[in-house]
Amino acid sequence: MQDGFIKVASITPRVRVADVAFNVESCLAAIEEAAGNRGAKVVVLPELCITGYTCEDLFWQDALLDAAERGLVSIAARTADVDALLLLGLPVRVASKLYNCAAVLFRGELLGLVPKRYVPMYNEFYEGRHFVSGPKTVTSVDFGLLGEVPFGTNQLFACDTIPELVVGAEICEDLWVPMPPSNSHAVAGATLICNLSASPALAGKSAYRRQLVAQQSARLICGYAYASAGEGESTTDLVFSGHNLVVENGRVLADSGVFGEGIAVSEIDVLSLAADRRRTSTFEVAPTPEDYKHLTTYFSLEFDGEGEDSAHDAASCGHDGEGSEISVRTPLTRFVDPHPFVPAMDDARATRCEEILSIQAHGLASRLAHTGSDHAVIGISGGLDSTLALLVTVRAFDQLGYDRSGIVAVTMPGFGTTDRTYTNAIELVQSLGADLREISIVDSVLQHFADIDHDQDIHDVVYENAQARERTQILMDVANQVGGMVIGTGDLSELALGWATYNGDQMSMYGINASVPKTLVRYLVDYCADTYEEQGEDEIAHVLRDVLDTPVSPELLPSAADGSIEQKTEDLVGPYELHDFFLFHVLRHGSGPLKVLRLAECAFGTDTDHEVYDHETIVHWLKVFYRRFFSQQFKRSAMPDGPKVGSVSLSPRGDLRMPSDASSSLWLSELESLDA
Repeated sequence: MQDGFIKVASITPRVRVADVAFNVESCLAAIEEAAGNRGAKVVVLPELCITGYTCEDLFWQDALLDAAERGLVSIAARTADVDALLLLGLPVRVASKLYNCAAVLFRGELLGLVPKRYVPMYNEFYEGRHFVSGPKTVTSVDFGLLGEVPFGTNQLFACDTIPELVVGAEICEDLWVPMPPSNSHAVAGATLICNLSASPALAGKSAYRRQLVAQQSARLICGYAYASAGEGESTTDLVFSGHNLVVENGRVLADSGVFGEGIAVSEIDVLSLAADRRRTSTFEVAPTPEDYKHLTTYFSLEFDGEGEDSAHDAASCGHDGEGSEISVRTPLTRFVDPHPFVPAMDDARATRCEEILSIQAHGLASRLAHTGSDHAVIGISGGLDSTLALLVTVRAFDQLGYDRSGIVAVTMPGFGTTDRTYTNAIELVQSLGADLREISIVDSVLQHFADIDHDQDIHDVVYENAQARERTQILMDVANQVGGMVIGTGDLSELALGWATYNGDQMSMYGINASVPKTLVRYLVDYCADTYEEQGEDEIAHVLRDVLDTPVSPELLPSAADGSIEQKTEDLVGPYELHDFFLFHVLRHGSGPLKVLRLAECAFGTDTDHEVYDHETIVHWLKVFYRRFFSQQFKRSAMPDGPKVGSVSLSPRGDLRMPSDASSSLWLSELESLDA
């Protein structure tokens, strides 16, 4: 059980032009490094690497062509024990014509020859002088000692031990044309495209190349391994830099850089790719397209006992979730982002924050304009979520040209309100120029306790929810008074966990933060603090900084003796950074519990240099996540409208159509198998 992770390597061997014997040894050394030392299961070498790409008119010499074919036979024989799919380039003669081919080898067998479809003639390569365009139609050709093999561009290579791994090949220029062969490969079912290339080093070209590969993998929802020629090629007119890439669905997992080590290795998640394709209704895969019918060759990778690390527990070793068998999983070298909703780079984060705030503000502005309302009502607590909602509402009012006094910010102190949050709420509203109203809920809630005969000293769910519902009633009634709209403050993380009072803070007239997870809320508020500081509005920035430093709490229980917050949300439901991580991988990629656990350990746990959460902690909160996610769906089924800002949302109208009475037992049983 590999969780869909396949280690892929793109590697550039050092070559000597037309020195086949040297190149064969160099290719074998590269294969040993990629498959033997790095554990790669798919290894891609450059275009024409057995001869060298820059042989020019030497390609007309039978001595070179004969040597290339013997070289491939030698490589096949000497890799018979290598458990990896190998793709490497050589010139091949078929019916008195010469083709630039990718040879696909597995355990000493030549599975197929894939010719270059688009051969450049009038650019710097002059390939058309020596090679002809390969046919789409696949036929059988005789390759001497390696026997009859499929020949043609429209063929695939499928792994029968991991059915989601289906490999297609194209060569260099094939990617740069309007309709690359990889388009057809992907529609026919390929999840990994391998490109054998000899792309020269030109100023600015490496960035364009990287962008092109990333975009193609995103369009095709596939993995893409790109290997380019490098050291040893002729420098008569061009220089080759050995640029190698491993990309997954638009994300560059490994990049050797130009003139670098010459190898890029990472793990492609083919299960995630398959899940994304299922979710994308416009991605039409033809199970047996006419051009590819009966042209898939199968191979069988082995995985048990793989890797240098024998693994330390079931999460990294790979419990199958259906029994007690443990098998070693592919050790992950790819970066697993602990905060997948938040861009890692500061410049990208600022751009993303501005974009999200604009989406939220435009959504609210459109709803206000549509309803003809120039008033908005917000419950302001001094916490992160209500602060973000207020900041977005200010943006929307400024965009519409409305007076900010139309924003009615209501602070409603109760039994657990602390001086810190109360003061922050007051100062923020006043600094932003909104209309501040203070309405205590203490007397009305005490009256309600008397009405329903509830002991106010029993701090149970009735005690807490009565306060949340009273606050919502106040907001709704004030909205009626001013002819305005109640702006919801709850975020995506709270919706996922059901951390909201039904018909209390769960309800509003427009949920402005409904698709913003808690980890991202923090960065948005921090970005706003930076922005106000740059604009010289230090008072607002100071309040926002203190809001960021305040523990997350609903403040529904009395404060501590020293006046500090006693009720801390993350002590009760778990760390939001973990829950956001779980949510992303469960909904965005459809990952199962053990795979989510494995990824969490790579991001936070025992697989990191500095362990944030141990194995038991991650398992505990993952169980809590699944229990709450399933049991609290009824709250999400009745959630108000709100703008979608990212790829994960819980709206019952378009993003998550889930029955409220679905059982979580199937998912929890995987995690409980760890205890067994």
